[in-house]
Amino acid sequence: MSAPAHIVFDRPLARARLARAYRQGAAGFLLDHVADEFPERLGAVLRPFPRVLDLGTPGPALAEALAARHPALLLRAAPIAAALAANGPAGLVCDEEALPFAPGSFDLVVSALALQGVNDLPGALVQIRRVLAPDGLFMGCLLGGQTLQELRLALAQAEEEVLGGVSPRVAPFADLRDMGGLLQRAGFALPVTDADQITVRYGSIFGLFRDLRAMGATNVLVARDRRPLRRAVLMRAAEIYQSRFADPDGRLRATFEIVWLSGWAPHESQQKPLQPGSAKARLADALGAVERKL
Repeated sequence: MSAPAHIVFDRPLARARLARAYRQGAAGFLLDHVADEFPERLGAVLRPFPRVLDLGTPGPALAEALAARHPALLLRAAPIAAALAANGPAGLVCDEEALPFAPGSFDLVVSALALQGVNDLPGALVQIRRVLAPDGLFMGCLLGGQTLQELRLALAQAEEEVLGGVSPRVAPFADLRDMGGLLQRAGFALPVTDADQITVRYGSIFGLFRDLRAMGATNVLVARDRRPLRRAVLMRAAEIYQSRFADPDGRLRATFEIVWLSGWAPHESQQKPLQPGSAKARLADALGAVERKL
């Protein structure tokens, strides 16, 4: 029996893979990177946030980075208990797609590198908007569409050459161009999106595979091929990766795109766009141009 069309990720398997990563020692270099950036981005907002929710972020790095500025009440919610530090801020095991909080419970919701794995991202954003108090802020980041583009290409070409067909092996990550619209559809005011890329270098494709496993980021697509990856495909993918994405010193590039998004729960004090036709000056006058009627 096939899964519904909107079910992209095997969420129970994703939780199991993440729990395994924590048992074996999770790789947190991407989380450490974005956790360092959150305080700087929030620093531009000159107001307190007494009630803060850290939603889905695996590991304590983000909570620890925010603790100095937002010490009052910071609650962490993650899909597995292993992702919640025993000696860190209060934690609750819950699914990012089913938030157990009353409307208006938080003044700030943050989330780092978690929402790319939900099946209903628009619905998750709607829930985040619901639990924010009026004039509350959501700020998050997730993996974007350029993430692992090199690995995606190498695996697809290798499978096509060896097996005569391609199976899905790298997740379809979010596109920056879509995120502003999703925030608006979810009811956020003043949405802002941007992206940056992190390039990580490896001695071989197998080093990248080890890090992905240690992040709990291996293939959990519902439509994945359940059979083990054939050795011939793997070795051919390694050759393609080496030939196309190696630097002059022989090390391989792996791209991780971080998409940042933020939006406010609507409030009457916020700036509103002017109504069409309400301008008091003409653009042609401001540009010093001659206006011609067609």
